[in-house]
Amino acid sequence: MFQASDGDRREWMGVLARAPLDALEGWLRRMDDMGSLPGRVWLRRPETGLVMVRGRIGGGGGRFNLGEMTVTRCALRMPSGEVGVAYVAGRSHRKAEIAAVADALLQSPETRQAVLHRLIEPLREQLLAERDRRRRKAQATRVEFFTVARQAGAASQA
Repeated sequence: MFQASDGDRREWMGVLARAPLDALEGWLRRMDDMGSLPGRVWLRRPETGLVMVRGRIGGGGGRFNLGEMTVTRCALRMPSGEVGVAYVAGRSHRKAEIAAVADALLQSPETRQAVLHRLIEPLREQLLAERDRRRRKAQATRVEFFTVARQAGAASQA
């Protein structure tokens, strides 16, 4: 059985966790229409719970509990033996299920390239474009406080 590297799997699982449900649903529908979606056996049906989110002071200092976050997880096995797992933010059992199916198919040498090409790469591009759009929007509202403080100081001296 093909073993994907930890880095590869970490990357595609991150993409699947951040992907919008409608994009995952569209991919699954196309797979089902082509008859290339094998059956699966649940190892752990989708279940929702809370996880504690931790932060660090200044990004590298002492740890602190930031708060709780709702997460849904599941695990399944494909007929060929690959085990797919998923952890997604929120309460969407369907999103966790589709992400686990994709994870399992990405571990199979027969289906990996097709899933990377048809699902992961387009989703990665979509997520990067959305991140860039948010970054540009935030940049447009950025205030240079150092400059504001200097200008205020210069105005009071005049």
